[in-house]
Amino acid sequence: MKLLNELYAYREMIVSLVRKDLRGRYKGSVLGFLWTFINPLLQLMVYTVVFSVIMRAGIDKFYLFLFVALVPWIFFSSAITGGATSILSQQDMVKKIYFPRQVLPISYVTSSFVNMLLCFLVIFCVLIITGFGINLNALLYLPVVMIVEYILALGIGLLSAALTVYFRDLEYILGIVTMAWMYLTPVMYSVDLVPEQLLPIFNLNPMTPIIIVYRDILYYKTIPQISTLLHAFILGLLMLLIGSAVFSRLQRNFVEEL
Repeated sequence: MKLLNELYAYREMIVSLVRKDLRGRYKGSVLGFLWTFINPLLQLMVYTVVFSVIMRAGIDKFYLFLFVALVPWIFFSSAITGGATSILSQQDMVKKIYFPRQVLPISYVTSSFVNMLLCFLVIFCVLIITGFGINLNALLYLPVVMIVEYILALGIGLLSAALTVYFRDLEYILGIVTMAWMYLTPVMYSVDLVPEQLLPIFNLNPMTPIIIVYRDILYYKTIPQISTLLHAFILGLLMLLIGSAVFSRLQRNFVEEL
């Protein structure tokens, strides 16, 4: 509670850092903020060509099947890799003034989350323009799974941010880890393709139930199972508790390590 009260007291700092990150993300580029929408669209085109034309996934409207999972995945992976350097990139601030160090990874993960929300505008436009449609009853569950994913991303972001201060190579290792993690998550394929004997291990992946819920809501247009949402929430909350505990323990020596 003490930490939560302190973070609330520094809420304006978090908002300011989020705005700064969003403004500076594509600063100096010709297309500027349009890259927020162009990046996922370009990735969608590449994966669609590979899995619809070359490898032939055999899934109806594969571009939609992929898109509704790819955008949440991009947020998750960027929250991990970018969050890992959130302390290092602001080390001068950490050394000179006092503030809850959690503010830095929280602000980065939040700015990535806002970026994802903007990308969802593109998803809704595609669903409507193509005539695929939206189930409004199922859509009511979308904010729930978004919050669950934010909790999970924040937990891993806190963990990676703290560990990267002590192990600088982690910044580069995480790039490889997230790439492998994507292929172990049903982003580009259906869960039905996973062998039944591997499902218990496969379901330990905290992103698996989250991607399933996104796809249920937006692609299959059905209300997600409460058990799947609960599974995702428990894994996300567990990761947030672990990340917060590790960060609180390691932040004591941040200044010395920086």
